[in-house]
Amino acid sequence: MVQRLSHQAKREQWGTKLGFVCAAMGSALGLGNIWRFPYIVGENGGGAFILVYLACIIICGLPIMLGELVIGRTAQSDAVGSFGKLAPKQIWSIGGLLGVLAGFFILSFYSVVAGWALKYLFSAVGGSLWEVDIANYGKFFGVFISEVWEPLIWQGAMMVATIIMVARGVKKGLEQWNRILIPILAILVLILAGYSMSLDGAVKGLTFLFAPDWAKLLEPEIYIIALGQAFFSLSIGMAVFITYGSYLAPNTRLPISAGAIATGDTVFAIVAGLAIFPAVFAFGLSPSAGPGLSFIVLPELFQTMPFGKIIGILFFLLLVFAALTSMASLLEVPVSFFMRVFDQGRSKTTFIVGFLIYAIGIPSSLGFGVLNDVKWGTKSIIDVMEFLTLNLALPIGGMITAFFVGWAWRDRPGSSVIGFKNQVLGVLWLWSLRIVAPITVFCVFLRSVGLI
Repeated sequence: MVQRLSHQAKREQWGTKLGFVCAAMGSALGLGNIWRFPYIVGENGGGAFILVYLACIIICGLPIMLGELVIGRTAQSDAVGSFGKLAPKQIWSIGGLLGVLAGFFILSFYSVVAGWALKYLFSAVGGSLWEVDIANYGKFFGVFISEVWEPLIWQGAMMVATIIMVARGVKKGLEQWNRILIPILAILVLILAGYSMSLDGAVKGLTFLFAPDWAKLLEPEIYIIALGQAFFSLSIGMAVFITYGSYLAPNTRLPISAGAIATGDTVFAIVAGLAIFPAVFAFGLSPSAGPGLSFIVLPELFQTMPFGKIIGILFFLLLVFAALTSMASLLEVPVSFFMRVFDQGRSKTTFIVGFLIYAIGIPSSLGFGVLNDVKWGTKSIIDVMEFLTLNLALPIGGMITAFFVGWAWRDRPGSSVIGFKNQVLGVLWLWSLRIVAPITVFCVFLRSVGLI
């Protein structure tokens, strides 16, 4: 049933707190955990990087996430509307608009990579992936992404699945599907981790992950990279948690919810590392293989290991499900905004916005083939989109949230209303937003643009 929402209509709400946490974790658990986190850890020293990453989650990521949830729950509106309600006739709404635009454009190229994962899943199930010579997986991947129609078809398939999920609404769509997919994701990654750790030579991978090279802590670069990964992994600055917070009941204890989301996201990322690095070391591969780890290196690994085809299918299934949960949260942000602005029903708005995002993502898909010559310096189209959104829009959006909640929001709810039982924790959170989080995010921003 198409539900029309006016400014006066009652806003949708999550059916249960667990459903909200699952949906929010679905936003955080994505390609950033399974695809990006392992190779970033591999390139930056393993255990030492993880320690710094955990510190960044606690001192920066968690406070801003909680700030976004507070804004959304208090205002009970979309990202732009929330700032507009809490600070009428002021410029703060630009923070919400930036989040909407960031989610819109991130999904346009995120869906391309998600389509690659779906292609690999079907190739693994159908058997064509295992017919490739071990030395030719790089060529296999390069030929596929340089084609015209096939990448677009797989990208479109992932967008259609995402549209269907979001069109069903908060309870029947986002909440219901994430309550199914999140446990499946957990089971799959645990199976893969258990198998990986049982291999001969897996101890080297465990040592790499959990025995820090303390000398790495003297390298300034590791702190910048870890903070950037924490920022990206938790979906900070995309207005996801402002939007999701707006579907929460007023009595929800936000610190507990935010803590559960951040903890689940972090544990999942580390377990994903357990699923990959013991196997990588057991078979003598390099942990610093970079972005090609999932699509080039791991298929080589699956070919050589016992039950590798089954493990490979499970891995790419995990990758697809993780991508789907994140795509749904990214799509929900602009959908929620346009539903309010144009006073249209959810289904109609979702299909229109989803189609527009897919269309905008076409150049990113073709950027490795017919549009390969279209570059900004050495950057491909998808690289440019990633730079503008992840390295510019998200840090700016995060800083706007921190400054707004920390300094500009005069009628900010008290610690007890937010859900802090301990007043000291509420004060620490507030001053983290005022001082610590903005400074650390600003450092990421400066690093992203090459100024430090």
